[in-house]
Amino acid sequence: MSGAQTDEGGGAGRGEGAGAGSATAGARPRRRRPSGSRWWVAALFLLPALVLLGALVVYPIGFSVYRSLFDASGNGFVGLGNYGALFSDDGMRTALRNTVVWVVVAPAVSTALGLVFAVLTERVRWGTAFKLVVFMPMAISMLAAGIIFRLVYDQDPRRGVADAVWVAVHDTFAEPAPFPGAKPRPDADLRPSGGGAFTTRSVVRAGSPVGLPLVAVQPRDVRAAKPAVAARPRPGKVTGTAWLDFTRGGGGRPNVVDPGEKALAGLTVEALKGGRVVASAVTAADGTYELPAEAVGAHLRLPAADFAVAYNGVDWLGPALVTPAIIGSYVWMWAGFAMVLIAAGLAGVERELLEAARVDGAGEWQVFRRITVPLLAPVLVVVLVTLVINVLKIFDLVYVIAPGSSLRSANVLALQLFQSSFGTDVDEGLGSAIAVFLLVLVAPVMYVNLRRIRKERRR
Repeated sequence: MSGAQTDEGGGAGRGEGAGAGSATAGARPRRRRPSGSRWWVAALFLLPALVLLGALVVYPIGFSVYRSLFDASGNGFVGLGNYGALFSDDGMRTALRNTVVWVVVAPAVSTALGLVFAVLTERVRWGTAFKLVVFMPMAISMLAAGIIFRLVYDQDPRRGVADAVWVAVHDTFAEPAPFPGAKPRPDADLRPSGGGAFTTRSVVRAGSPVGLPLVAVQPRDVRAAKPAVAARPRPGKVTGTAWLDFTRGGGGRPNVVDPGEKALAGLTVEALKGGRVVASAVTAADGTYELPAEAVGAHLRLPAADFAVAYNGVDWLGPALVTPAIIGSYVWMWAGFAMVLIAAGLAGVERELLEAARVDGAGEWQVFRRITVPLLAPVLVVVLVTLVINVLKIFDLVYVIAPGSSLRSANVLALQLFQSSFGTDVDEGLGSAIAVFLLVLVAPVMYVNLRRIRKERRR
């Protein structure tokens, strides 16, 4: 009995010891944390970055929100009044509208051009050189690019490249007037007849030459002209002379062809009867003209086409076109940026997929639309989001390119922020409201960008 009990007790003891041992073995061992994982050490290392972040980001944002609730002096609390001014003031609405145009047009056009350049240059030998040329504007600052395009868009064709090309194309299909701005002498028989034309007061007769004296002719238009010759009468016909009635040095007689006075060649002379043109002629190199017998008893007219002001191109920096013109300069700079990023993404596309589609009979357009673009969608989103954020901050191009007369028409929110905060009519409350509003506009774009980055990390 006692032995059994001893055995049972020993068994129980061993059982309890085994149970205790198994319980100890089943418990999770306590890990010792290294000194580097202590929270205060991590906080110590993060402190400089947190201080800079707070001083440069958090504090300015908080102060801008606070300052936007007060008036220009900073003493009167106006609540959301400054935010209401963003949508009630005409200048603010113009800036807001132009900002919307910028956000919709500039990133989309830059990304589309970058995509086209990246795809097309992939198959040519000189693609690298072309990419280098397209990307070169990125090396130019916004200020320098603004100065360049201020000259490019100059309305004077002798200085502005855009208008020089435009005028050349226009003049190729529409001949310029021979003597723009010219007009008859005040005491001549010619009178204005509407639309820039001039018509004789009296009817013409055969055998009596009709002089057409003009003044206000530009010196460059008669620099190579021959001396004028007085027309001789011709039986049954109407003759005459068109000339610049001006004698160099003075001494000439009015309405008389004096020696040394210049002929006006290339003028169209029309004969009118009952408001209808019955005959016409063009003055010769010596200024003379000759009309047939049908012109007898008619009035002579010099049409407006003889004196139309020379075509000087398009007013690129006028109120109507200044915003599209500046967007064009932005696309010139940033299309290369989009092209480089998209080309990098295109290099990672599996060629087997493209070749398989071509083997299956897909055309190049179908391959581009159904395979290349979907595979490049993540890269295109990155480029588009980056450009949208950049466009919301656009300031220097508008400030430099737009002339003073068109600055209000080209205004954007970032430029209005500068003008309201540091311009002549300073209102820091309104400027702070614009800054907060821009932050609100950028926040959704940043959120989309952060979500995209997190999804890529999970893959």
